[in-house]
Amino acid sequence: MKNLTQQQKRFVAEYIKSLDGELSAQKAGYKSRDLKTIANNLLSDNMVINEIKEQLKKQISSLRVHKGYVIQKLLQIAEFSLEEEEILDKEGNYTGKKKLRDTSAGLKALESLCKYLGFNSNSDENEYKEAKIITISNLDDNKI
Repeated sequence: MKNLTQQQKRFVAEYIKSLDGELSAQKAGYKSRDLKTIANNLLSDNMVINEIKEQLKKQISSLRVHKGYVIQKLLQIAEFSLEEEEILDKEGNYTGKKKLRDTSAGLKALESLCKYLGFNSNSDENEYKEAKIITISNLDDNKI
């Protein structure tokens, strides 16, 4: 089996950083007026594609962050941020008013969860999708 050249390996490394084929070809040292064609040829080569996949897998596994952990933290941020706090006067007496803590953080966390779970704001408004019910107790990477 043929191995990648050093230049192809540099292309892969640059492509993983930028996801820009032309820029990656240029930084890898390819000399041509048509870097786009070179990049397209490289990204059509199964060996280059397999190397990109392998390098990405290594980077992801080195992070050692599970999807369940990220979802759990997003849920905690959303719940905490959107929770209401009682407002007390100077003596510590309840005033009867409540305020939200940090709605922007809570809404951002909910937005991230919706994107991950596949809710699409561009879909037909009358179309309903079945929601995945996730609780902290049944959170498992295999169930997601």
